[in-house]
Amino acid sequence: MAESFGSDAERYDQARPRYPQAMVDRIATGSPGLAVPDVPDTLDVGCGTGIAARQFQDAGRTVLGVEPDARMAEVARRLGTEVDVATFEAWDPAGREFDAVIAGQAWHWIDPVAGAAKAAQVLRPHARLAAFWNVFQLPPDLAEAVATSYQRAVPDAPFDFRAMTRGGLDANQPILTKAADGIREAGAFGEPEQWRFDWERTYTRDAWLDQIPTQGAFTRLSPAKLAEVLEGVGAAIDAMGGSFTMPYATVVITATRTAA
Repeated sequence: MAESFGSDAERYDQARPRYPQAMVDRIATGSPGLAVPDVPDTLDVGCGTGIAARQFQDAGRTVLGVEPDARMAEVARRLGTEVDVATFEAWDPAGREFDAVIAGQAWHWIDPVAGAAKAAQVLRPHARLAAFWNVFQLPPDLAEAVATSYQRAVPDAPFDFRAMTRGGLDANQPILTKAADGIREAGAFGEPEQWRFDWERTYTRDAWLDQIPTQGAFTRLSPAKLAEVLEGVGAAIDAMGGSFTMPYATVVITATRTAA
């Protein structure tokens, strides 16, 4: 599934939500800066098409991305982010060090202990590791429509999609806990913290249907099965008046590199 997001990298970049400015500012201003022009001070792990990287660049950071999917990396480069194509675990830092390592919607694809150890390797003392996720909660009627449409199209799905559509912070807490435990086990950081930033976004029918194909459970569906899902979800949004407001919580697992 991790390798499927690049199948429509342009749509991914256009449809996926951005991150709250308050979160970007807190990480960017709380990380020491090199103040050396054109020298990357922030490493974006699993940078995808550069969504988070561009936000941090706008906040004054110089960002290098690491991304295993060459299709995603190509879009990120075209939009202004330097990218090395590699998995983070196998990536060669070539002696480079950073004042922040960030990861948006990506850390759960990385071994949590090996990833934290690699981050410690490239972070200067007192620099920050910050992994963050946009967690959303579908309105109940829409969640039911998504689950029903998916299970009708993919009756032999190897997971409980209805449980996945419940979403929310509780459903995602195991990912957050695993990330924090990995940081602790790596042993090179202070105690991890969990930050939360609440916000919301109103989606039109077309805007939400455009995002669905970028989500992991849908990226590998055949065009016919995807069309079946989109038809059912679109009908549900139409029944809601053609739009809905999605509550989001952007959650950060973060820790600072110890001096030793």
